[in-house]
Amino acid sequence: MVEKAKILLVEDDITLGFVTRDNLELNNYEILYADTGEKALQIFREKEIDLVILDIMLPDINGFDIAEKIRFQDKNLPIIFLSAKSLVEDRIKGLRLGADDYIVKPFSIEELILRINVFLKRKYGSGIQDSSIRISSYIFDYRNLILQNGEFNQNLTQKEADVLKILTENQNNICKRHEILIAVWGEDDYFLGRSLDVFISRLRKYLRKDPNISIENIHSVGFKLKVMT
Repeated sequence: MVEKAKILLVEDDITLGFVTRDNLELNNYEILYADTGEKALQIFREKEIDLVILDIMLPDINGFDIAEKIRFQDKNLPIIFLSAKSLVEDRIKGLRLGADDYIVKPFSIEELILRINVFLKRKYGSGIQDSSIRISSYIFDYRNLILQNGEFNQNLTQKEADVLKILTENQNNICKRHEILIAVWGEDDYFLGRSLDVFISRLRKYLRKDPNISIENIHSVGFKLKVMT
């Protein structure tokens, strides 16, 4: 990566914002900092951003609404929620709005940097030679994060594409839940398992135009992308 990746950090706790910004800059990221939702949206509109780190509890616009506005304009920009809200319902809501990850405070800088690096490596190149995969009547373009069926075009988030890629590479075979979690999120725990369920639901919705395709839930084991020929 020749240029520094530009990260929009949105955090109203000035002390935490300073510490997080300082640590990320030490790791060679360019940080654009906002302590309100309005400032965050202004930066998003005016600057080229590679990734967003977004608090939920802000003094003006909450993080959920900001994520929704960002997703409306950019389907592919990685969004990581960083929040003290630890309820499963909050995590699920964030992911349904299109966030790619959700980290609960207090958090370790090392974990945050690890997750940022995962997203940026995917964004700047995954080493895939042929990014297009046929799934029955669909064309899945992994590199460009697009799922196409005739005139239907669905822009995918990076994590949606990552999960779908694993399923398509193992068509008609079981993909174990914990293996998907390790490959996409880097770890396996209960909350990430719930996150995976959200992404599977989204992919089922995107693929429903073709009755020959289904994503089966193999109870307590994982998932199978079943494609009838």
